[in-house]
Amino acid sequence: MQTFKTVFITVLIAATPVDFLIAQTPEERGLEISLAADQRDSGWKHQTSEMEMILRNRAGKESRRKITNRQLEVNGDGDKTLSLFHEPKDVEGTAMLTFSHGLEPDDQWLYLPSIKRVKRISSKNKSGPFMGSEFAFEDLSSQEVEKYKYKFLREEACGEFECFVIERIPQYENSGYTKQIAWIDKAEYRNIKVEYYDRKDALLKTLELSGYNEYSGGFWRADQFEMTNHQTGKSTTLLWQKYDFESDLDENSFNQNALKRLR
Repeated sequence: MQTFKTVFITVLIAATPVDFLIAQTPEERGLEISLAADQRDSGWKHQTSEMEMILRNRAGKESRRKITNRQLEVNGDGDKTLSLFHEPKDVEGTAMLTFSHGLEPDDQWLYLPSIKRVKRISSKNKSGPFMGSEFAFEDLSSQEVEKYKYKFLREEACGEFECFVIERIPQYENSGYTKQIAWIDKAEYRNIKVEYYDRKDALLKTLELSGYNEYSGGFWRADQFEMTNHQTGKSTTLLWQKYDFESDLDENSFNQNALKRLR
């Protein structure tokens, strides 16, 4: 059975450049760019990485957390992520398993080492903060194309890059945003900056991604995510390192039993 993605790509191939020059609407152009970005970052299968989270309050005081992440790419659905918390001491050994979905609520389970139990987490509210940071769960879940409606706005310089600027309107329930404005570089289709607008349509946060490196298979990953909350004055930095696309991971590495074994 053909999926929405394969049908649309077939149409793209069949159409001539002249057809798109004449007929393409801003909405079609925005969707085309998003599909191209999704296709460029498909096929990595699984990856591991380490991440340090730096939280800053309005006064600039910092607190830090360290996490190991494992991810599994899932065809036809959102990705699976297994996270192990190392620091601070009060969360050491805690592990979280997330099955991301498109328009449906994510599935999440939390392993608490103090009671040696796995608890299911209600994740209907994707706008909730991740570990007390300025990142919401919906900011970090896999960005499936069907999650949004799109509109191409313009092309412009964004730092050292030339970028497409597109609008994304969330289509899933309980999003914390009315819209997102994304700057995507024209060369490699990577997210360079994203603005998030709250439910009153006011600018809430800005995410800037930097330090991109290309890994085996042609996959690009940013070393730094910087999220600034314009309404609270708080910010969160995610520092990523040790990306590995050769780890021996499969479906059995992403279930509730794996939460207990994770070290």
